[in-house]
Amino acid sequence: MRLIDGIQRFGFRKWYERELLKSHAHLTLTFLCAVAVFAAVEAALTFRSLQDQIVDALAIVAAGAIGIWALRRYLYLLMHAEFVANQADCPRCGVYARFKLAEPAETEGAITVCCRDCAHQWAIRE
Repeated sequence: MRLIDGIQRFGFRKWYERELLKSHAHLTLTFLCAVAVFAAVEAALTFRSLQDQIVDALAIVAAGAIGIWALRRYLYLLMHAEFVANQADCPRCGVYARFKLAEPAETEGAITVCCRDCAHQWAIRE
């Protein structure tokens, strides 16, 4: 979900919370894939038939690939949420995450927001 769509639909704080929850769900998937890789390696060392070892090798490759994808996705979502959150302070009054979208809200890779306390406008880059 794009930043502007998320803020319009949920508000900044809920958008930020949802991004963190999504990123940590990917971290959980990474952990589960690591467990699956270890289990598949253990099974590959236990079974001696060629067919079982091929299945175990495929399981290792699949769990490893999914784990690497999930780790990359976790890091991206976490860093994106933190990058945006670091810009959520009003430059004038210093209040955190109390803003609304300004009109026009979207410009070249950034959204324009307006502080609810002091009405100062600033851009938040994605």
